[in-house]
Amino acid sequence: MLIANTIAVVIPSYKVKSHILDVIASIGKECSSIYVVDDCCPEKSGEFVRQHCNDNRVKVIFNPKNTGVGGAVLAGYTAAIKDGATIIVKIDGDGQMDPSLLPKFIAPILNGYADYTKGNRFYDIRYISRMPFMRIMGNLSLSFMTKLSSGYWNIFDPTNGYTAIHAKIAEKLPLEKISHRYFFETDMLFRLNTFRAMVVDIPMDAKYGDEKSNLKIYRILGEFLFKNIRNGFKRILYNYFLRDFTLASLELLIGSLLFIFGFFWGIYKWWHNSHLGIVTPTGTIMLSVLPIIIGIQLILGFLAYDISNTPKEAQHKLM
Repeated sequence: MLIANTIAVVIPSYKVKSHILDVIASIGKECSSIYVVDDCCPEKSGEFVRQHCNDNRVKVIFNPKNTGVGGAVLAGYTAAIKDGATIIVKIDGDGQMDPSLLPKFIAPILNGYADYTKGNRFYDIRYISRMPFMRIMGNLSLSFMTKLSSGYWNIFDPTNGYTAIHAKIAEKLPLEKISHRYFFETDMLFRLNTFRAMVVDIPMDAKYGDEKSNLKIYRILGEFLFKNIRNGFKRILYNYFLRDFTLASLELLIGSLLFIFGFFWGIYKWWHNSHLGIVTPTGTIMLSVLPIIIGIQLILGFLAYDISNTPKEAQHKLM
């Protein structure tokens, strides 16, 4: 059963003036507070909401400068936590997200099954067929990178911005360190994993109308690759070498050393012998190939453990 006075909705507002009133009007009575965050919008959408929206649940927050979608969401999180919200839902203001799905996003958290829920537009083949091809390909690439960096091997569609989070978890996150721009949702998953938070995907459809997305996959793919690699190294360092040290840690450490040795030893001997004009002995080749093969096997063993180690228990129940 939904508890009406503990659900807050955060709506980042930037160039969505033509849609935002309809989005607010579609939010059900299960929500008690709606935070519209005007992220220094050139359309002055925050003031527009103040003047034309009569919903007494709505509070408008004005960011003094543009902080990006992440910065706007975090401003809403901060206000909702301060006001005592239990669950905070984030919905975009452009009309692409169906507010009627909100109960599905908060139910796993209320039932103690999840700490964080997010939308996934890839559950149903009918939903996928409506998506632009480049968006599908971009999401496939970003999803795989995010699985590696965040440790949530059970989720997909990482840039999906339809999310809900338990306020106890949001309060513990280092909000000042989370990326404020388009990497926000992906960085959130990395931060959530450091708390072993339970993340659950919620099947959803996406609407594509006359709104224009500011996210261009080809522009951010390189940035996402770099930041995912950085977060992946951080996560592995935190989880497998600083907070704990297991057999999987040894598999990764020894496997990486063997692979690096075999790879560079092989390159060096090939370059050296080719300059001398001699055939590389079979024993030298095996001294390169064998460490590479064993190293790959050990790294695969680590990945198998990492996949099985995906968080499976909601942490807000323990707080």
